[in-house]
Amino acid sequence: MASSLTCAGVIWAFLSFLCAAASCVGFFMPYWLLGSQLEKSVSFGTFRRCSYPVRDESRQMTVMVEQCGRYASFQAIPSAEWRICTVVTGLGCGLLLLVALTALMGCCVSELISRTVGRVAGGIQFLGGLLIGSGCALYPLGWDSEEVRQTCGNLSNQFELGTCHIGWAYYCTGGGAAAAMLVCTWLACFSGKKQKQYPY
Repeated sequence: MASSLTCAGVIWAFLSFLCAAASCVGFFMPYWLLGSQLEKSVSFGTFRRCSYPVRDESRQMTVMVEQCGRYASFQAIPSAEWRICTVVTGLGCGLLLLVALTALMGCCVSELISRTVGRVAGGIQFLGGLLIGSGCALYPLGWDSEEVRQTCGNLSNQFELGTCHIGWAYYCTGGGAAAAMLVCTWLACFSGKKQKQYPY
């Protein structure tokens, strides 16, 4: 099976896949922000949450439904910052995934990844990591929304967590993006073999 990648290129391909997988899993999981409400654990992502309050009319009280799900609509996401974060981070994850899958195909297909293509792929990875990093930076701006304040002891504000704390998914998303920007982008420059010189 012919490969269009150098040894550094093979490392780049697998590392790219790991970084993309980490960022995508972290983005999809609703464990970016962790807190509690009515003595139940509550967690938020950018477009998903776990455990939410519902009014029980038969008992005339508010109860917590302990399940995870997406918000009913894009507009239902608690803050404009989180809506922007969802779009920007999702786009960045898509770019990282696209490059990772192309790089893995380069392990099996000859003449797919040249030095030029590798450098362009590295540039796309850098852009993807930058978008995800921007999304992670925007996320704390939404901590002043009413839903978050209810979960964080009515003490949260922009860049102030109150009684909540940051979850593993936030670190997973940001860590994957940082590794893609710093390591994969550099390895991509050495990933492709020289192109053949055609006589025509």
